[in-house]
Order: sequence, then C-alpha cells, then structure tokens
Amino acid sequence: MIESCTIAGPGFVNIILSKHWIAKSIQKMLVHTIETWAPEIPVKRAVVDFSSPNIAKEMHVGNLRSTIIGDTLARMLEFSKVEVLRRNHVGDWGTQFGMLIEYLFEKFPSGEVSGDQAIGDLQTRFSKSITNRPTHTSWLQELLLHAHIRHSTRPQSRDLIVILFKERAQRAVVSLQGGEEKYRKAWAEICEISRRGYESVYQRLGVQLEEKGESFYNQHIPRVMELLNEKGLIEESDGAHVIVIEGKKIPLIVVKKDGGYNYASTDLAALWYRLNEEKAEWIIYVTDVGQREHFEMVFTAAKQAGWLPAEENKYPKAIHVGFGLVLGEDGKRFRTRSTETVKLVDLLDEAKNRCRETLVQRGKSEEWTAEELDKTAEAVGYGAVKSTLLTLKELIEASLNCHSLFSTAHMEIYSAIMSLLFLPSWIFEQGNTAVYLLYAHARICSIIRKSGKDIEELKKIGTVELGHPDERALGLHLLQFPEIVEEACTNLLPNILCEYLYNLSEDSTRFCTNCKVFAQQRRRADCYFVRPQLLS
Repeated sequence: MIESCTIAGPGFVNIILSKHWIAKSIQKMLVHTIETWAPEIPVKRAVVDFSSPNIAKEMHVGNLRSTIIGDTLARMLEFSKVEVLRRNHVGDWGTQFGMLIEYLFEKFPSGEVSGDQAIGDLQTRFSKSITNRPTHTSWLQELLLHAHIRHSTRPQSRDLIVILFKERAQRAVVSLQGGEEKYRKAWAEICEISRRGYESVYQRLGVQLEEKGESFYNQHIPRVMELLNEKGLIEESDGAHVIVIEGKKIPLIVVKKDGGYNYASTDLAALWYRLNEEKAEWIIYVTDVGQREHFEMVFTAAKQAGWLPAEENKYPKAIHVGFGLVLGEDGKRFRTRSTETVKLVDLLDEAKNRCRETLVQRGKSEEWTAEELDKTAEAVGYGAVKSTLLTLKELIEASLNCHSLFSTAHMEIYSAIMSLLFLPSWIFEQGNTAVYLLYAHARICSIIRKSGKDIEELKKIGTVELGHPDERALGLHLLQFPEIVEEACTNLLPNILCEYLYNLSEDSTRFCTNCKVFAQQRRRADCYFVRPQLLS
C-alpha cells in the first residue's frame, strides 16, 4: 500500500501511496461498481423534512433552497443505504384557512348556500374578477391576501366589519376542525389546487416527496400533550400551557390561551410520530435559520420527555439544517403576503430560457432537434440553479437579499443564479459551475461512446496502470469518494460533495488532455469509473 515514507523536516512525514495499490483498488471499484463503495452510516432509517410550502401560496425563491438542499441530503443518505422517508410538511392547517374559506364564501355566497357545490368553479370566477392571470395557485394567494387585509386592523369606521369578519373566520376554523362537510370540502379543494402547483415544480426539479402536512399530525396532538403532561412537563402560564425549556428564558407554548394548538404542538406531535410510529433514527429538518431556535426548543422538550437521548452523539436524534433567510427590500424576512414576489416557476423558466438562448447562439438549433434543444436547456438551466445553491457553504448559511446583487454579507439568490446564466460563453464552461461539471461528464461519455467498447467486457479484460502523473492524481482522487460522501452525510453538508466533484472534473479534464485515452485500453477503464462518480 505504501511506496515510500520519508521525514520532511520537524514534525512532518511524507507518505507516498503505492501506484500498484491505487491501481488495484480502482480495478476493484470498477468490477464491483461504485455502489459497493458507499459509506456505512450508523442509521437504517431517516426522515428528511424539507420543502414544506404553505397551502394557498405559490412557491417562491424562499422555498427553493429547502427543496434543493433537502433533496440532495436525501439522495446522499439513500446512496449510503439509509432508508429515507422524504416528508413534505405542508402548511395545510390553521387560522389562515378560516380566513380564506370565510372570505371565499363571502365573495361567492352561492358557494356557501350549497354544501354540495365544489369550489372549483369559484377558482375560475375569482381569477377573472380579481386578476387576468390563468387559473392557478395565484388565485388562492390573491384570495388569501384579500382575506388578510379583511382580517387586519382597519380605520375606526371599519372596526365593526373587521370584528365581525374575525368572528366568522374563527367560527370557520372550528367548523373545519369539527369536520363540517361544507368547510372540509372547501379546504380539500384548496389543498388540491395548491398541490397541483407545487407538484409541477417538483416534477421539473426531479424531486420526490411524500406529503404529510400539519393536518395529518393534528389527530395525534391530544395524545402527545397527554404524554408530556404525564411527564410533568406542561405548566400553566397566563392561561396558556407551556413547557419550560432548560437554558431558555422563554417557555415553549404548546397550547394557546384559547385552547388552540400552534406550530410547537404540531411539531412535537410530528416528532413523536416519526420516532414512535415511523421508527426513524435520524430526523432532519431543512428550513431557514429563522426557525433554528424554535426547533432547538422542540428538540430540548423531546429530550426532557425522554424521547431523545441527552447525548448529542447518540441515536435517535433530531437535527436542524439551517440556511440563510431570503430578505425583502426592507431587510426583513421575505414574506408571501405580498404579490410582489419572485415566483419559483418564473425563476426556473428564466434559467431554461437563458440556456436555450445561449445554445441557439452557438448554433445548436441547427444541429439538434427541438426536443433535444429543450431537454438540454432544462438540464443545464435547472442544473445551474441547483449548483448555485449547493456549491458554496457561504450560500447555504448567508442571508440572501432579494434587492442587492453581491456583497460580503448578502447575496441575492435570483441575481446570483441569473448572473451565472448571463456570463459570457467563454466563462460559462469554466469554474465550479453546473455547466463545467456537465461538460466534464459529456466529454467522458463521448470518449466511452467513440471507443465502441462494452463496459462489461472491459471489466473482464481491462487493467488499470498509473504510468502518467495525471493518471495517478485521478486515481487517488477517485479513491477518496467513499470518505467524501461519508463526511458530507455525517455533517449534512452537500457543498463538500460538490467541491469533490469539481476537483474530480478538473483531474479528469487534465487526464483526458494529457493522456492518450484512445490509444490505450487501460485508460478507457479510468473513464468508465469517472462517469458514475460524476453522475452521483
């Protein structure tokens, strides 16, 4: 394994790995496939809670990072032979539905008169009366905005109207939670309209999720509150029920003064369900850093209840993976109550269109079919969006300002992605970008295709020798793959894997440039192994 070992000054030892050992290890990886080199993670089942858009609101750039980072973490764990339960904890319950449904019935009284009438036709009528946009989730967001305005503080002359609407909205929540058919039907239709909207986004991004929203866990809250009360954790404070959290000055409110439940009660029920019913050993929440303290309090409450071990290095455990907030023009957290938002579908469309324009400028429209052009624009455009979010650790942690371009503290997500796509073509294929990685992969595929060799046959007769320095460098880099994946999974940092793949692309490019691949069969074997790692 070791070729030489020398002392290089005080405190340093140079260890040179044997080229024969590196070559033999690569040969073994080639024969047994890359999957056999997956690292061993000390858990069998994990829950990754990510994306989680709010019903009746269109997905915006603020939802993008949770979706992309969560999906990537799930893929890394799945590669490492962990059973991953991908959970979409959508916001499909709560007081906003009382406002939404009540305002809908107020706007369209006929919907309230007939309990059998579905609200599907109200979607069309509302979208025509309020906006000229096509029927889509946007009509629900517009409806919710008007409901919020109706629910908010008004001038003195309108106070009575506001008070009456609030009372009706509160009664609507009670009717919904009580299972009244008319309200349940309206709620279900609203959820379905929203679901169609975000499912189309997931399809474009290649993301798979199983929806288990707030409403799913609502049925478990009473039992969970009872369990916490039996542990002596729940106390009464100013009419509300709270849990005093160790190390925190403010308690965790689990039942409001009016007897209603909140985010904490829902998240505690979800955590209990995932631990006891789904038997998850690792529960990962991917949200913005603004929710970090909330989850820390929920996790501490679970430890106080004995659901989670007190030791951080023991399983089962729950962890919050936070990323920077998307900030509005006022420097505050990006909200969706305003219609002036950067919609996620618009960003994806723009990314695809910019890539298409670049491809057309390069004459690809004359070489490819329309379908090939469209698929390539999607692959590169969506890949650029994902790569921009995953590549830099700073981009995951830093807050993003939707109205500033680049600064040391803030980066605008929309402009960052679009700036990548606006770059001149000569830069477009250089640097740690999705385009560079895709180009490296395409080059390897081209070599394999032109060789005309069958991979299974090459496994039997091909040999790996490391005669050239660039061959040795590439081989050594390939062998680092399992430990890199293990580090990325253990620390839940996809940027580690991104950096590895970028360096692998550079090594493979130097190898293909400086070594005569076609002339020697053994070098084609190296190409066959680089390809699956780039695909990972």
